[in-house]
Amino acid sequence: MSRTSDWPLPPDSLRLLLPPALQAKLAAHPLSRDLYPTSMGHYRRAHGHQMSRDRHDDHLLIYCSEGGADLQVQSASGPQDFRVGCGDLIWLPPGLAHAYRADAEQPWSISWVHLRGDGAAWLRQAAGYDSAPLRHWGVQHALLNGFAQLLEARHSGYRFQPFLLAASRLRALLCQLPLLRPLREGGLDLESLHGYMRENLQRRLELTQLAAFCNLSKFHFVNRYRALTGRTPVQHFLHLKIEYACQLLDSSGHSVAQVSEALGYDDSYYFSRLFSKVMGMSPSAYRARLGEGRGGA
Repeated sequence: MSRTSDWPLPPDSLRLLLPPALQAKLAAHPLSRDLYPTSMGHYRRAHGHQMSRDRHDDHLLIYCSEGGADLQVQSASGPQDFRVGCGDLIWLPPGLAHAYRADAEQPWSISWVHLRGDGAAWLRQAAGYDSAPLRHWGVQHALLNGFAQLLEARHSGYRFQPFLLAASRLRALLCQLPLLRPLREGGLDLESLHGYMRENLQRRLELTQLAAFCNLSKFHFVNRYRALTGRTPVQHFLHLKIEYACQLLDSSGHSVAQVSEALGYDDSYYFSRLFSKVMGMSPSAYRARLGEGRGGA
């Protein structure tokens, strides 16, 4: 296992190493063997914190919530240097030699976890870490809470069940990343844009209007949005509308025509075609399934 930092811990920091026997049980259990932690912790204003690893045999995540640090990784083309700041998440895969040092004036505060399992490589790719080890996500409470939940396994006397739960929480934390998306990336404020879409589900927003909201040309807007989300902005807006249509069909007495009108479609047949394209059934068939007893939990 990769050596963890031996940085002297101040009273408000924590480092938790899992014993080899506990790691072996996690590696063998069907619920954790493809993704489990081997050590974890959080460091607050880590003055003097530094680490250099030529041999690295697990995955390491470091989330910076304050201050900064310098990071260097050894790639096939030579050393690469990165400046780490507040809101950055580093993902260092096995085999990637690296070194980092906390800023002398404003040292970083970090949450971190070493992890193993075959599922980590796929999740790393899904989160967009193929080209570089660092991405800026901003200070996200979902990430901070996710790391904090991992550390709830402490004070358990290394009992297996709390760490099996930690493995499950680690999976939940990593699965958030492809959905979370940066607060702002590539010139797009996705959070504001999606909020604008949700506030206008009753309208038929066109691509021109969505691009104007982001102060971009239609061409650059569509390309940047697709690169970040894997779909077009019009597709996402349509799916938000159909989600809302399903809620109305489930919880209101509105007719299909009334639901169509509530979403800004004067032609209910056109709305039905859009609904069927997304849901694989017509609005009427979707509502009928409730009466057949197949709509519940």
